[in-house]
Amino acid sequence: MKKMMCMLCLLWAAVATAQEKYTINGHIKDLSSGEELLGATILVKELSTGTTTNLYGFYSLTLPKGDYTLVYSFVGYQPITQSVALYQDIKSNIELPPGSTLLTEFEVTGEAKDENVQSVEMSTINMKMETIKKIPSLMGEVDVIKAIQMLPGVQTVGEGNSGFYVRGGGVDQNLILLDEAPVYNASHLLGFFSVFNSDALKDVQLYKGGIPAEYGGRLSSVLDIRMKDGNSKRFAATGGLGTVSSRLTLEGPIEKDKSSFIVSGRRTYADVFLKLAKDTNLRQNKLYFYDLNAKANFTLNDNNKLYLSSYFGRDVFAFSDQFRMSWGNATGTLRWNHIYNKKLFSNLTLLYSDYDYYLGDLSGADAFGWTSRIRDYSMKMDFNSFPNPNNTVKYGLQSTYHVFDPGIVTAESSEAIFNDFKIPQNKSLEHAIYISNEQRITPRLSAIYGIRASVFQNIGKTTYYRYDSNYNAYDTVNVEAGKVFNVDQGLEPRLGMKYSLTEEKSIKLSYNRMVQYIHLASNSTSASPLDIWFPSSPNVAPQLGDQIALGYFQNFNNNTYEFSVEGYYKKMSNQIDFKDHAELLLNSQLEGELRFGEGYAYGMEFFLKRREGRFTGWLSYTLARAERKIKEINNGEVYPTKYDKTHDISLVMSYTLNKRWDFSANWVFSTGSAVTMPTGRFEFQGVIVPVYSDRNAARLPAYHRMDISATLKNKQKEGKKWKGEWVFSVYNAYMRKNAFQINFRQDENDPTITHAEKLYLFSIVPAVTYNFKF
Repeated sequence: MKKMMCMLCLLWAAVATAQEKYTINGHIKDLSSGEELLGATILVKELSTGTTTNLYGFYSLTLPKGDYTLVYSFVGYQPITQSVALYQDIKSNIELPPGSTLLTEFEVTGEAKDENVQSVEMSTINMKMETIKKIPSLMGEVDVIKAIQMLPGVQTVGEGNSGFYVRGGGVDQNLILLDEAPVYNASHLLGFFSVFNSDALKDVQLYKGGIPAEYGGRLSSVLDIRMKDGNSKRFAATGGLGTVSSRLTLEGPIEKDKSSFIVSGRRTYADVFLKLAKDTNLRQNKLYFYDLNAKANFTLNDNNKLYLSSYFGRDVFAFSDQFRMSWGNATGTLRWNHIYNKKLFSNLTLLYSDYDYYLGDLSGADAFGWTSRIRDYSMKMDFNSFPNPNNTVKYGLQSTYHVFDPGIVTAESSEAIFNDFKIPQNKSLEHAIYISNEQRITPRLSAIYGIRASVFQNIGKTTYYRYDSNYNAYDTVNVEAGKVFNVDQGLEPRLGMKYSLTEEKSIKLSYNRMVQYIHLASNSTSASPLDIWFPSSPNVAPQLGDQIALGYFQNFNNNTYEFSVEGYYKKMSNQIDFKDHAELLLNSQLEGELRFGEGYAYGMEFFLKRREGRFTGWLSYTLARAERKIKEINNGEVYPTKYDKTHDISLVMSYTLNKRWDFSANWVFSTGSAVTMPTGRFEFQGVIVPVYSDRNAARLPAYHRMDISATLKNKQKEGKKWKGEWVFSVYNAYMRKNAFQINFRQDENDPTITHAEKLYLFSIVPAVTYNFKF
């Protein structure tokens, strides 16, 4: 018996020893600037396992005690290999050197990257700012949103516009975040440029499907943009002088290696040249935009870090002293990163977002000023738990207070003949909790699964209307301040699975349900600054979207080439469209103009990318349909949405000739937008009345365009800190006159003849930009 007890004790000791584990954690940063690297990879060679850094550059690995070889890597950086004797918990902060500092001119060394094949995520693309800056752009303005329009499943809303559609969803179904704060209108100059200054940005992540549980509130996509933290090593400046704007970015340490700042500004100067015009009326016109990004971060100690970031931007257009229009965004983010222990990381975030616009007719008895606004005040608490190398758990809660001011009209002249008018303000609360786990089930099979629960509450003080079956208001309801008068809620499951066929091949499956509680009133082809955001209510149910996607991923030639094909199907309920001739502006009974039904989107996306060598770039092709079925529209028959485009092709190419010259080009093609056009006419009491087609039954001509650019870098001298480059670009190089709109008018001499006139915005647009840094 004693021998048996001794053997059991020895066996227990052996098992306990075998199960003894320790943790290595820390942050991964850029050696040259101290910027934290998001999504950097840590590979344990002996176990063929590993992890990645989170959105704040933090990682944690728990392994059985022993000796290991860890490889730290990130795209565009030189990998670092570290031998670790893991017999106690270890904190290891790593700084990766940029690849260009250690590589020969065109040689690529280090381990190949296969994240696109091995990660569980699908329908997700991370774009590096170096790649975005190489893409030829309109008037030389580097634009994040125009870059993502080159990706499969992402379509432009029109010529030169910075709005975008994702997999059959509307503009309002994209959640756009800047340092976690929502941006409600991401366009400058009526959509020709986006509000994102590329010099201030670090990371751009687009989710088209398989959206993680921590994100919610929109049906189609999440565009998560992160600002730079600022150089914590040394002072640096970056800037540029362009055709339409100039920009300047300053960054540096507040206390070296412990805190840093970045300030980045940009402004156009068309209004400066207007003052030189011979016409005195033109001198009083205004047309410009500006934006300012600012951020600071402070390392309090090994376990605590604070970030404070903000964005301010505005557009102004004025015609003499008669007309004025302006709009702008303001955001603020305060974040506290805290490491509770070796396996638990948290982030507490306070957010503010404000979007407003103004439209004014400033002269005469009809002089008025119209203001609209939406504000968000949010709190988020997110946790990352790293129990072992096979599981990464995320969970948290979020709460947002929305304030909607749909419209306030005031008299702008003492001669005005009308009284001030205000559409009732709407307030609401949106809450969510979520949990998800990314699990490595077997060496070949991995999954990420989770669920999000959301609640939306309308609160007073406000006024709303009750409508009959014909959408006519028959009763007015006044709600007292602070009272909750409507509640909507939803469960949003998320699932993603990856099965590795080989080291270079995998298949992936994803499903997500999304719920959207706030909506955009717009019956134009693209997003306009004057569009109106409004909440779900007793009359407007939240939009629901279910998407399933299946994909095949493969890399070739030692990961030099990556290829993927994805098929998806999305069904959406409570979709919103507008009755014919709807009145959206300054309408206190806007909900009576809405019609509700179902939406369907399905398609195939093909993507081929060359990522290394002198010649890089990608080819994407999307075959897709986007349709709706609403009882009161198109006689209840299915009709294509205005952003239904059957074919969409993008070809992006970059070529490095030598140390000084880089060349880039892109070519895009897409099916023309769906529109409603007159197909006939009849005469009634001497008046010619047009007869229109079914809803969106006609098409604009196919859209295609080529852009080219060349970059000439200054000669580099030993010890010279100033670096400069000239960028020469041509937008629409072969002068394609793409249709922006088709108008129909009667012949002045013969009313029985109708002419179709094509309106286009651009022919060829050359641009020159000088960029510098020191």
